[in-house]
Amino acid sequence: MAKVGIIGAGSWGIALALLLKNNGHEVTVWSIVEDEIAMLNREREHKDKLPGVMLPESIIFTTDLELSVKGKELLVLAVPSPYTRSTSHLLKDLVSEGQIIVNVAKGIEEGTFMTLSQIIEDEVPQSNVAVLSGPSHAEEVGRGIPTTIVVGAHTQKTAETVQNIFMNEVFRVYISPDILGIELGAALKNVVALAAGIADGLGYGDNTKAALITRGIAEIARLGVAMGGKYETFAGLSGIGDLIVTCASIHSRNRKAGFLIGQGKTMDEAMKEVKMVVEGVYSAKAAMGLAKKYNIDMPIIEQVNEVLFNKKPADAAVKDLMIRDKKLEHRDLPWNE
Repeated sequence: MAKVGIIGAGSWGIALALLLKNNGHEVTVWSIVEDEIAMLNREREHKDKLPGVMLPESIIFTTDLELSVKGKELLVLAVPSPYTRSTSHLLKDLVSEGQIIVNVAKGIEEGTFMTLSQIIEDEVPQSNVAVLSGPSHAEEVGRGIPTTIVVGAHTQKTAETVQNIFMNEVFRVYISPDILGIELGAALKNVVALAAGIADGLGYGDNTKAALITRGIAEIARLGVAMGGKYETFAGLSGIGDLIVTCASIHSRNRKAGFLIGQGKTMDEAMKEVKMVVEGVYSAKAAMGLAKKYNIDMPIIEQVNEVLFNKKPADAAVKDLMIRDKKLEHRDLPWNE
């Protein structure tokens, strides 16, 4: 049995808290929102973010951050990506040397272009940071639906520690040394999922979505490899796997926000209606900045930014994607003649 602190009581934090409790671990969940903790202690259910998933009395819900961190073998940082830095700053003086922090959010910080694990290491340098990612909606994990994810860490020992704590008969965990690739795939797929949602909102079909998924992973992999990630990672769970589920699922907040934008709502109206943090919106500008920095062609990411921030009509963005210059699908494949 391990003592685990979950930092963040959103849908993903709650789903993982239940999974870890079912694995036999001692689980404490923290939120800075007093009303949220009071509701969880009273109802034993997060009615807004994870309705129908009942939580045992043995899971501790608290606003006491020190209680959630001190003496824990592993911390799960499950706050939305825009709050990763501010929450990590709160942890700075509480985390012990070498204490494992598993980041489960997905995003890139605008301005610094840092991944979330890099932010945690910047704010809490004494920590041992790992990441957990893959095609894994909280709504399904909370119900025990079979799910497969990947854990990235700096050492195999840390990765295996996290793997052993999380893995069970319905939650299969692979391990990888490619933290950077895992996080880039996780963050950038949210931006492509916005595009897939926009296409759905415009009334386009499966052909369009398949094109966005296929060309989207090509864009993500081009940038990721240029930044030092491994191509195999983008062909795996946190790359094409997570991209498929986020572009297609009814649970995807990024796809839903895109769908609303495709139907004519503004970015702000769509985010308000989704009622949860749409992380792709926060990563879109950073993705475009990275594309420029590394001189990588990312037309889907570019058009999403145009729609989100420059009020470009969604149908015009799709048209511009379709009439781009003629291209080879794979530049490195030779012709026989």
